[in-house]
Amino acid sequence: MNADDCLFCEMIEGMIPVTKVYEDEVVLAFLDIGPISDGHTLVIPKHHYEQLHDCPAELLAQVASRLGKIAGAVANAMNFDGYNVLCNNGRAAGQVIEHLHFHIIGRKINDGVFNRWPSYKYQEGRIEEIAARIIENF
Repeated sequence: MNADDCLFCEMIEGMIPVTKVYEDEVVLAFLDIGPISDGHTLVIPKHHYEQLHDCPAELLAQVASRLGKIAGAVANAMNFDGYNVLCNNGRAAGQVIEHLHFHIIGRKINDGVFNRWPSYKYQEGRIEEIAARIIENF
């Protein structure tokens, strides 16, 4: 996907209305229309990159420097006990819009959201094998 046919790019350009909560020269933050909790906010860079690893480090740092401020405002406004910041990359990870974005999802204790982390144990020797494969790709 490119910026010409990207839903989020159209939102940035003002072609599609959003409920903005924050905007500056680097990011646009707006309420998700399919929220997991009240105040569920999306933060998107104003430059089109599909996934986290596609985004230049300098821009990613600028986006990250705003995430805390935005997340704090959402959490305080909604009186949350905590929040998740998520970034889905690729369809298999749940990314629906192919434009880098971060979800700020407010949480209350015992809200039942993300209440199960599907962890497991590596078989003997597997963790070292995986680490070596990852290291080879830097």
